[in-house]
Amino acid sequence: MSFWPMIKILPVKTNFRFVDFALYAGALSLVLTLVSLALVLLPFKPPCAGLTCGIDFKGGTVLEFTTTPKQVDLPAVRKVLGEKNLGEVGIQAFGDGTGAMVRFQNPAGRDANAVKSDIRVSLEQALGQVKFTNDATVGAKVSSELFTSGILALLVAIALMLVYIWFRFELQFGLGAVVALFHDVILTFGLIAFTKMEFSLTTIAAILTIIGYSMNDTVVVFDRLRENLRKYKKMPLREVIDLSINETLSRTIITGLTAVMALAGLAVFGGEALFGFSVIMMFGIALGTYSSIYVAAPVILMWGVKRGEEEATPITFGAASRP
Repeated sequence: MSFWPMIKILPVKTNFRFVDFALYAGALSLVLTLVSLALVLLPFKPPCAGLTCGIDFKGGTVLEFTTTPKQVDLPAVRKVLGEKNLGEVGIQAFGDGTGAMVRFQNPAGRDANAVKSDIRVSLEQALGQVKFTNDATVGAKVSSELFTSGILALLVAIALMLVYIWFRFELQFGLGAVVALFHDVILTFGLIAFTKMEFSLTTIAAILTIIGYSMNDTVVVFDRLRENLRKYKKMPLREVIDLSINETLSRTIITGLTAVMALAGLAVFGGEALFGFSVIMMFGIALGTYSSIYVAAPVILMWGVKRGEEEATPITFGAASRP
């Protein structure tokens, strides 16, 4: 067997029978989707139900400051904020390390402006010369609007993907892609709920990026599938699907591993602020690869496709699973 010249562990050609396991993978995906929905929706109460809302979605205060020319003493900042009993606190350095942003929840029953003034004085005492460049308070109403807008952005992105695939391929391809996208998004939300990661605007950005990656991977498979349907008009659909996935498999693995390695470095060296984003992205990339093979393609298998002027011929999973 010949191998790629630079990546010896990946064979040039594979012949895996993915369709044979479509029924089992579909059952697994269904169970995981239902579990994820339960984790996300229960208990059903605002603003984020089962998700751990960040300051973006439940209100709080953001302070930005610089200590030029000195580097910000982040341990001292953490100590100051930790003594204030502020609840959830986020600290992030930026620029050349002489600037920082802190986020915190306003304690119940205390005036937000008084809390900010107290923290400003404490930071100046702990750090010396401090220049505050920005501060903002996010109220509950604004947080609710941000949450609604974020979820709406996800739904609009998925709807636009359906329209794109519909026009580029056929309706059944679009439905397969959208089912895969919903699968990826719901399971990603399930991961966030299960691990109690902070759900914030950064998380929304990560999920939107996952949607784009998953769609890109699905389009690559669909494009090869459409090409092979024209090339092998008499070949059974299940075999054409297997052939198309195998022909794009090495490209998918190389692309995915490259992205995961970059994100792994970001998770290790990017600090607390980027750790959750990186983990979500790595999970989403793996999930996008899986869903292209075992969610999007099986929808095509069940629905059937047109070959030339012939009508679409649906195939049941039972028939597809027979060797």
